[in-house]
Amino acid sequence: MTAATMWTLEDLPGQALGLMHLSDDGWGDDDRDPAGLIVAAIDAGVTMMDTAEMYGNEQIVGRALGVNRDRVTLCSKFGVYWGSSGRSDDWSIRADPATVRTAIEGSLQRLDVDHLDLYYLHHRSDDTPIEETVGAMAELRDAGKIRALGLSNVTVDDIRRAHAVHPIAAVQQQWSLTHRDVESFIPTLVELGIALVAHSPLGHGSLTNSRDDALARALCEIASSAEATPAQIALAWVHHRGRLSGATVIPLPGTTSVGHLRANVAAARLELGETDLESLENAVAS
Repeated sequence: MTAATMWTLEDLPGQALGLMHLSDDGWGDDDRDPAGLIVAAIDAGVTMMDTAEMYGNEQIVGRALGVNRDRVTLCSKFGVYWGSSGRSDDWSIRADPATVRTAIEGSLQRLDVDHLDLYYLHHRSDDTPIEETVGAMAELRDAGKIRALGLSNVTVDDIRRAHAVHPIAAVQQQWSLTHRDVESFIPTLVELGIALVAHSPLGHGSLTNSRDDALARALCEIASSAEATPAQIALAWVHHRGRLSGATVIPLPGTTSVGHLRANVAAARLELGETDLESLENAVAS
């Protein structure tokens, strides 16, 4: 295998597609067919596709990509492993060099590809120094198995230590109206030239599902005026904040629906006025 060419920020679209919930259930459904979702995303300009070993659906993602593999920036993650109990809180982290080497082979086989464009450490480890993890990831890059290195669920100190070993292309962290911790990362990301991939911009659905509070009411009022949905307004807020941040920010909403995908793409074009932004900030603070 020849060494993969370097991944750059120019490879990225303005919005990505999270595939965490992609499943076999959608095949043949006009709205939820996995391959149809991928094609619709590409046609809409959303060419960054994100999955993970932990999600258990890399084979489905690989089937859905099919002949469109070379049209997308394909991302996956390693390092988080479910326990045997089936509980949502039963998971552990393995980020040692041996796991790095075995995890990539499994992901490439399941996805049926010869390299990944962006490979993330899914979660920081308290047991393995991040320098060791990133050193092993850099070996994958040298071998042509990945084009770029990413980190997820880390600290600013982790980012600096990792970047000193090998350039980090992207950091994936949650950013939404109600999850703002990542804003403290932005000066470091700008300094080091690292993209922020903002996952869960709708707060895992909590911003728009079964809420009756000040923020839900503000989202509904703005959405009504803009002839949009509350979810689109919440996503448009992340796009707006990203543009103001000075960093390269790629919101990463997840969906298995072509209809929702198109709504998410449209949200990127919504312009929020100062009154809208103030209303949202006041609602969050209340």
